[in-house]
Amino acid sequence: MNIPVEAEPSAAAELFGDRIELARQFAAALAQHGEERGLIGPLEPPRLWTRHILNCAVVAPLLRPGRVGDVGSGGGLPGLVLAIARPDVSFTLIEPMERRVTWLNEQVDALGLDNVEVLRARAEEAPKYGFDQVTARAVSAFRKLVPITAPLLRLGGELVLLKGAGAQAEIDAAAKEMRKHRVHDVEVLMLGEGLLEEVTRVIRATVN
Repeated sequence: MNIPVEAEPSAAAELFGDRIELARQFAAALAQHGEERGLIGPLEPPRLWTRHILNCAVVAPLLRPGRVGDVGSGGGLPGLVLAIARPDVSFTLIEPMERRVTWLNEQVDALGLDNVEVLRARAEEAPKYGFDQVTARAVSAFRKLVPITAPLLRLGGELVLLKGAGAQAEIDAAAKEMRKHRVHDVEVLMLGEGLLEEVTRVIRATVN
C-alpha cells in the first residue's frame, strides 16, 4: 500500500528561500526511500514536511556561521535540513550506523552540499572537535545527551537540541549532569509559532 506523501506546505518556501529546490529534492528522496532504508517509519510520509523537515528548518536562524556538529544524524534530521538552509555554516554529521552514513553521503553528493562532512562514529568516540554549536534531534533524554554533546564544544560553545513537549522536565532531571559539564544559561525556545501547526521546542545552553 502506497501511503500518500504530504503536500509541501506554504511555509516551506518562506523558511528555505532560494534553497527550496534542494529541500524539495531531499524531501522527495526521503519520501521515496526513507522507509525501506529504515530512516523513517511507515506512517511518516503524510506528515514528512510538517513533523520532520519544517520542524528542523525553523532552527536554522539559531545557528551562527562557524562549525556545527550534528549528533545522531540518522536520515539527515536535522543535519541535512539545516545544511540546506544554512550554506554559510559548516556541518559535521556524526552517525554510527553504516547504512545511515551511506545514505547521508549519498544525499550530500546528490544535493551538492559542500558545507557538510559525514563522520561515522558515536559521539562519545568522536574526537573533541571544538564545535561552535552542537545539534541533535530524537537522540536521547537531555541528561544523557549532556555528557556526550558538551565535550564536543569549544569553550563558550552552544547546545541547540530539538526536543518535545517535556523539554523543561528533561532540564529539571539533568541538574547533576549540567553541573558536571558546566552547562549554563539553559532555556527552552518555542520556534515556528504562527508558521507551523506544531511548534518546535529547542533546549539551548552554553558550555563554559
